[in-house]
Amino acid sequence: MELQQLTEGPIGVGTVIQRRHTHTGRPLEGTMEVVEFVPNRAFGMVIHDGPTEMHSRITFEPQDRNRTKLIASVDIPSMAEPMDPGPIQQSLRRMKELIETEQ
Repeated sequence: MELQQLTEGPIGVGTVIQRRHTHTGRPLEGTMEVVEFVPNRAFGMVIHDGPTEMHSRITFEPQDRNRTKLIASVDIPSMAEPMDPGPIQQSLRRMKELIETEQ
């Protein structure tokens, strides 16, 4: 996934990010707008991938000195059938790897 911040300044409510990914095998472009931002606690976005609008929220819960629990939810109002969790699980594993390499 490629991300590019379109708005000026630090990330916060109102920040817009251009996104491009190839999860489906062909490039899909869209935007993410930050609609909730509580540093070290919560992050909410409205995501537009082509004609699809999604609402996502991630919360961070400290577990102990070295661990934080991430709780992520994605609401896709236009989706009639359950989604294959495989790509999402793969993205979450990759996020975890990136976070752990930052320490």
